[in-house]
Amino acid sequence: MISVLILTKNEEQDLPGALASVSFSDDIHVLDSFSTDGSVALAQSFGAHVTQRPFDSYAKHRNFGFTLPFKHPWLLILDADERVTPSLATELQQVSASAPAEIAGFRLRRRDFFFGTWLKHAQISPFYIRLVRPELSRYTREINEVLEVDGAVADLTQPLDHFPFSKGITHWVAKHNVYSTLEAQLIHSQQGLTNPSLRTALRDPDFHTRRLHQKALFYRLPGRPILKWAYMVFARRAFLDGSAGLTYATLQSFYEYLIVLKTKELRLASPPKQSRPID
Repeated sequence: MISVLILTKNEEQDLPGALASVSFSDDIHVLDSFSTDGSVALAQSFGAHVTQRPFDSYAKHRNFGFTLPFKHPWLLILDADERVTPSLATELQQVSASAPAEIAGFRLRRRDFFFGTWLKHAQISPFYIRLVRPELSRYTREINEVLEVDGAVADLTQPLDHFPFSKGITHWVAKHNVYSTLEAQLIHSQQGLTNPSLRTALRDPDFHTRRLHQKALFYRLPGRPILKWAYMVFARRAFLDGSAGLTYATLQSFYEYLIVLKTKELRLASPPKQSRPID
């Protein structure tokens, strides 16, 4: 069997669907950041174990989740706006029962939906590690965090469905306004990868390592918002997803523009470094 971890903060709209999609598990945990809506009561009504903890940062909060008393050796990590498809539920149970000891995690493909359309082409990073041995797992990076596992990672074939616009475009924009502030702070403080490699960005066998180097190189390019839109529309062929794909590419370009502006704002607000006189 598999344990499940879902993080919540005022998720009474999406949480019932997420919980229903993992009804195959007899050990569901909800890590709640002191919701003020009905999230906790909903989780308890589904028989989930609820733990509350103040949110401090994405990586720290998620890493705390790994310390919860799970019943089973394998843990599925889920967000409230995600749904485990029936075919994925079957596959999860099969691989968790037969995985060799050297496998520490499984990567799956997530399908993002917008206006009822699967963003098959527009979605930039569809592959995520979500089934792990918790004692071998940890999150790094404070925003758009990366899950690292100590061991081999295998691939699943069945999809996980994601509905990032389930609460509307206003909510998506508000959330990415916060994300862009955190991204700008990381860039400004140079907490990201300082020596990215083009070779690693293109050829490393691990998807997340490639993404880490790609993002660090991307942040050094001029005109990033326009480049991101062009990449999504033409290189990834977001236009094949119709108006949903084009709209999503535009929203992502807007998000990138916010990062650029906020990074510039932080740079201008910082006092210039004082040079020391030479004796």
